[in-house]
Amino acid sequence: MIFLIDHNLKGHALVLFGAIASQGWLNVLPIQFVNFAEVDLAIDSNDRVVWRLAQEKQMILLTANRSMKGRDSLEQVMREESTSNSLPVVTIANADRLLNDIDYRGRCVESLIEITLDIDSYRGARRIFIP
Repeated sequence: MIFLIDHNLKGHALVLFGAIASQGWLNVLPIQFVNFAEVDLAIDSNDRVVWRLAQEKQMILLTANRSMKGRDSLEQVMREESTSNSLPVVTIANADRLLNDIDYRGRCVESLIEITLDIDSYRGARRIFIP
């Protein structure tokens, strides 16, 4: 499973990926985190462009974005374009807590692993908040 890391979560994603690796999950599951540059996305790409690319490449967007304003806000895009086969957007409910609270980080890892293991059950869900 490939997770596209939203530009606002770069440092957070390193911590999260480190936790996934330290728990040995990378030996069991093919999990990969990629950033915007790795998929040729500009940092200032609007949410519609980001969501469409993630869907096209079968990547799960990992974000802390809760924007609901505007025609191209992530929430609006999901409402308009999501289908029963769409991969969900995974939103970290409290990104700062991810950095500072090891228990919270562990619950985020558990959630990502569960989603990865049972991805077909999450298709069409639009947005999943973790933990």
